[in-house]
Amino acid sequence: MPGQPRIDRPHPGRRPGAPARRPVQRVAAAGVPSRGRGGLPPRGAVHGSGRPLPPVHRRPVGPRRLPRKKRRQANHHLRVITVRFLLIAALVAAGLKLVQVQGFEAEALAAKAQRQRTTEIDLPAKRGSIVDRNGVQLAFSVESRALAFRPNAMRDDVATYNKNIKDGKTEGTPLNYDTETEAIAKGVSRKVHVDEHELLGKLRSDKDFLYLAFNVEPAVARELQQEFPSLITEYRADREYPGKTTAANIIGVANWRTDDPDPEKHDLHGLAGLEGLRDNQLAGTPGRQTVATEEGNDGVVIPGPERDVKPAVDGSSIELTIDADLQYFLQQSLSDYVAKAQARGGSAVIMDAKTGEIYALADDKTFDPSQSGWDPALMGDPASTTPFEPGSVNKIITALCSIDYNITSPLDVHQVKGSIRVADRTIEDAWSHPTQPFTTTGIFAKSSNVGTLMLAQECGEDRFSDLVKKLGLGKRTGVGLPGESAGRVPPRGQWSGSTFGNLPIGQGLSMTVLQMAGMYQAVANDGVRVPPRIVAARVTPDGKRIPEPAAKPVRVVDAKTAKTVRDMFRAVVQKGGGLNNGTGVPAALTGYQISGKTGTAQQTKDDGTGYSQEDYWITFAGIFPADAPRFVVGIMIDRPHYFGGPPEGKSAAPLFHDVASHLAQKYNIPLSKEESPVVPLITS
Repeated sequence: MPGQPRIDRPHPGRRPGAPARRPVQRVAAAGVPSRGRGGLPPRGAVHGSGRPLPPVHRRPVGPRRLPRKKRRQANHHLRVITVRFLLIAALVAAGLKLVQVQGFEAEALAAKAQRQRTTEIDLPAKRGSIVDRNGVQLAFSVESRALAFRPNAMRDDVATYNKNIKDGKTEGTPLNYDTETEAIAKGVSRKVHVDEHELLGKLRSDKDFLYLAFNVEPAVARELQQEFPSLITEYRADREYPGKTTAANIIGVANWRTDDPDPEKHDLHGLAGLEGLRDNQLAGTPGRQTVATEEGNDGVVIPGPERDVKPAVDGSSIELTIDADLQYFLQQSLSDYVAKAQARGGSAVIMDAKTGEIYALADDKTFDPSQSGWDPALMGDPASTTPFEPGSVNKIITALCSIDYNITSPLDVHQVKGSIRVADRTIEDAWSHPTQPFTTTGIFAKSSNVGTLMLAQECGEDRFSDLVKKLGLGKRTGVGLPGESAGRVPPRGQWSGSTFGNLPIGQGLSMTVLQMAGMYQAVANDGVRVPPRIVAARVTPDGKRIPEPAAKPVRVVDAKTAKTVRDMFRAVVQKGGGLNNGTGVPAALTGYQISGKTGTAQQTKDDGTGYSQEDYWITFAGIFPADAPRFVVGIMIDRPHYFGGPPEGKSAAPLFHDVASHLAQKYNIPLSKEESPVVPLITS
């Protein structure tokens, strides 16, 4: 109907949805004017009478639309142009990036890629040994492995592996962390002496890194890592101390330090003694090697050719002057004597009379570096670090001064009272006696405080002070041990009147057993003091022996003075009967001349209010043999049971006897050509 919209109705024979047929265009017959577009007459055509039709006024319309087919062709063409433009832009961008990478960043990126495929590992240096004067090994290293594990990292690996299986990225059977760690615990416990349950607890802990076992043989560690690739094997160099406590206070200890959170920085380091002091020489320098890895720095090392290798430089060995057998003997003898004396402690040294080399240096308390859990109180070396007041062994300074300056001679007689006044102090002898005629030798052999101070006053403070310096007191000996004490001698400018009443009899100053023995070494060596040393040489990895620099000898007195004093002090061990007995008779050794001096020094009270009447240091310093000196021995016993106690609590002379006897046998020391003469000590 007119005015209603047109509805396309189904045409008979046409399927639903098929396009309607196009209307048939009729063609005009011959002689009939052609019609316009769509069969309509052209504008201005004559209709009927031939008069022109009036113009048709049409409503203005928008731009004429192209037919649907042409519109589709135009859109397709536009899309082609757009796609081409985008492709060209992408190719240009890729080209620019390629130029950037190849031209400007190639070297950096190549280096980065290389780093992702490689890592650097340490090539451990072998730690040098410590040996005695005869080449006996006191400390050496044995290669081993430590087993380690990263629990959290393995958990992540298992989770990632299982996820890849679930996502279809990997084919395999899902893993169970507990099952995997249980297998590791069983496998490791079979080959390493570690409890399986203890291992399992570590493996399942919430840790980034932990150790499972130590001291594992390299071959065993290699087998375990092949069976369980998640295990980490770490190079170790276990330190062995075959002598256990022998020389432990000298050697110290080296241990594998794991206090750094970075496992790559774990290494064998000296912790005490010479192991610590000489760590740089012993440790050597680790090398470096570049190796291929699966996953960069944290990946597994892939076996392959070595490259970029910087070889490790092994550490040097240290050769000591001590004799391990003699060291063991001295330690045992000292420890036994301290126990018998019911003392708090003790130290002793055996020194070469000519060279100052230390053959043995002992403390009664020690530790075993081959074990763990050391007590720091036992790891020190009191023989070189802990000074004491020497008592009467210090009287040798007055003897040297008196003879060297011709103040007296050995058999001169001196009327010695029972006491003497020095400044504001009164000093007495250890036993009460009236004025008695002491020979010079007798003053020292009987250890008279009064007689010694009489001679010291004639010597004078300045000459006495000069000898103190020449004998090395108040300064470190430079023996080559860590923490050595210099002792204490009051500076000359600070001496008061009473100072010179203390120093000559061995009080008011302090020294170590090394310094004490050093005074007697000078007398044994014809007046020349050679500073003690305990390190003989350094031996490089290629076997080259480099001797330690020798200390400069010091002339203390002339040879004649030294021999005279040495002969005088033989009377200390003299058994002449009655008043002619020396104070150190138990030190005597049949067939040998002995020269030495006993000492007893009061200790200060713990509260610092003066000297104790109960606590003492007892000392002995001796030269063996006196006629042909080979060794000097120094002994100090700390707080023995002095009053009412055993004989060992009153003198260290018996221990000197035992040491001298052992030295004579061990080194086949010839007997003295003659016995020491008996000389008068107190004349009647």
